[in-house]
Amino acid sequence: MRRFFRTSFGSALLGGAVVGAFGWVAIAAGWIESEGGTTTTVRSGTAAAPISVEDDGGVNLINEIYRRDGRGVAFIEASRPGDESPQFNPFGPEPEGGGTATGSGFLIDRKGHVVTNSHVVEGADRVRVTLGAEETSHPAEVIGTDPATDVALLRIDVPTERLHPLALGDSSEVVVGDSVVAIGNPFGLDRTVTSGIVSALQRQIQAPNGFSISNVIQTDAAINPGNSGGPLIDATGSVIGINSQIQTGGGSGGNVGIGFAVPIDTAREVVRQLKQDGEVEHAFIGITGGSVTPTLAKALKLRVDKGVLVNEVVEDGPADEAGVQGGDTEATIEGAEVRTGGDVIVEIDGEPVTSMDDVIDAVNAARPGDRMRLKVVHDDGEKKALAVTLGVRPDSAK
Repeated sequence: MRRFFRTSFGSALLGGAVVGAFGWVAIAAGWIESEGGTTTTVRSGTAAAPISVEDDGGVNLINEIYRRDGRGVAFIEASRPGDESPQFNPFGPEPEGGGTATGSGFLIDRKGHVVTNSHVVEGADRVRVTLGAEETSHPAEVIGTDPATDVALLRIDVPTERLHPLALGDSSEVVVGDSVVAIGNPFGLDRTVTSGIVSALQRQIQAPNGFSISNVIQTDAAINPGNSGGPLIDATGSVIGINSQIQTGGGSGGNVGIGFAVPIDTAREVVRQLKQDGEVEHAFIGITGGSVTPTLAKALKLRVDKGVLVNEVVEDGPADEAGVQGGDTEATIEGAEVRTGGDVIVEIDGEPVTSMDDVIDAVNAARPGDRMRLKVVHDDGEKKALAVTLGVRPDSAK
C-alpha cells in the first residue's frame, strides 16, 4: 500500500497530467514529496560510470562525434525583462545577472532552425544563439514553444555554409545500455561533452505546464544546469533526445547520474507543427486517478484487481461527456486522501490497462478529435463500454 501511494496516486492524469494528488505534492522536475520529507523521483533508475565509446579500430568515437556534431550545438542566452525568471526551472538554464539565463540547443537544418527546451526561452524578450566554437552570437526568432513537451523552435539568419545541422535519429530504436554522448553548456561552460549510457526507457517527467511527457530517455551521461535543450547523441552521431531534466539528491543541485531527455521522435512531430502553425495541440481526456493493485483492490473492495481507478472527472470534459464516473466518497488510507466509488478503466481500444502509465501513454499518443474506446467497471460491478472523443488539452494542468 505504501509503495502504491508513492508511485500511482503521486502521478495523476488530467489528459496526460502529472499533478499532486491525494495529499502528495508534485514539483517541477516530476518529483514528489516523500513521507520522510526528502524528495524522490516518481521512478528511479540505476546509474553507471561514464564509458569510452570506441569502434573496432580503436578510434575514439566520442572525439569524432564531438568534432562533427559540436559545430551544430548552440549556446543560448535568453534575456528576460528585469529580474523575471522562468516559472518552471527543474534543471536549468543557469541564471546569470541582469535577467539573463543560459541553455543549450542544436541545429536541425540549413534554414537556421534550432531546437531547445521551452523552459530555456520562456518569458524571454530577446534570445541570442552562438554556434559551436564561434565567438559571434546571432539574434534568434522564437518560432514557437510547446510547454507540454518542453520543446521550442528558434530560427537564426546565418549563411548556409556556416550551418552544420545534426542528424536526427530514431528514439524508438534505442535500447537500455546504448552508449550516448551529451554536448551542451553546463553552468555556462560552453562546448562541454560528456558520455554514458541509456539507463532506462519509457520514463515520465513533468512538463512546464504540469502535464506529463511520455517515453522519456533516462541517461547517466553527466548533464547539469545549462545543458537544457542540448542534444543526447547515439554512437552513430544522431540525436536521439533533448536533455531536459535531472534528478538530484542530498541537497545537491548537480549531476548524480540520473538525467532525462525528451525523445527525438516526440520533438520531431512537435517541430513539424511549430513550423506549420506556430503552436501544438495535444489530446485531452480529463480525468485524475491512479493504478489499481491487488492490495488496493482488497483494501477498497474493488471488483477488479488491475486497471486505473478514476478519482475525479473534469466537468464537461471529454470523459465526463462520455459518461465516465469519478469517485464520490472520501477515504484515508496510509495517510493519503482517496476518493472512492469511481469507475475503474480496464481497457483502452481493446488493450488491457494495468497502470496509470497505460492511460497517459494512450492519451499522449492520440490527437484531439480521436475517439478512444474505454471499457470500465462501475463500483457496483457493472461493465460498460464507453466512447470518448478526446478534446484539446488546456494550456495548464493547474
